[in-house]
Amino acid sequence: MNPKETRMRRIVVSMWITLDGFVAGPQDQMDWLLIDERLQKYEQELVENAGGLLLGRVTHSDFAGHWPKAAQSPAEPEEVRAYARRLDAMEKIVVSASGRTATWRNTRRIDRVRAEEIDELKRGSGGDLVVYGSLGVIRSLDDLGLVDEFHLLVHPVFLRRGKALFDDGQAALELELVSAERFPSGVALMKYRPVGRRTAHVDFPS
Repeated sequence: MNPKETRMRRIVVSMWITLDGFVAGPQDQMDWLLIDERLQKYEQELVENAGGLLLGRVTHSDFAGHWPKAAQSPAEPEEVRAYARRLDAMEKIVVSASGRTATWRNTRRIDRVRAEEIDELKRGSGGDLVVYGSLGVIRSLDDLGLVDEFHLLVHPVFLRRGKALFDDGQAALELELVSAERFPSGVALMKYRPVGRRTAHVDFPS
């Protein structure tokens, strides 16, 4: 029998970001976000095609407190409920050294970002793993060269101060542009792949 090539799961970081590189205000303010129908469609397609979420403890807790309720709330638009239902059903992997994690179905914990453990996750079944928020997790993954693709939803605003995606202690990283799309709101979806890192493939017998 001929060997069959199977694509490994990728780590995809999806982040709303300003033109000057901030992902939130100094007190986590997000009042600069521009959400239109096209952005919502991107978010829905992203999670529909993904296999799971990889989140830090705080982001996981925030999501667990919001999205399961939103999935059942008649006050939410149907597109929001559909997105919420998908998040609620997905596999969730939360990174927490303390173990004090929120209760949310289909969640399992790892205590830190280790290359061997992330590689094992990538070799698992299912679609890609999406990372939202979780700056500490993103920085650890990036330090280990484990992010396969960055999806940056670039907002047309200079925030001037706030929380940056990366701190000034990390090495420079060259990226190659995969695609670019302008949304009606003025947000630009920029997809980048780290140079020299390609989506890995493993051969399994058929």
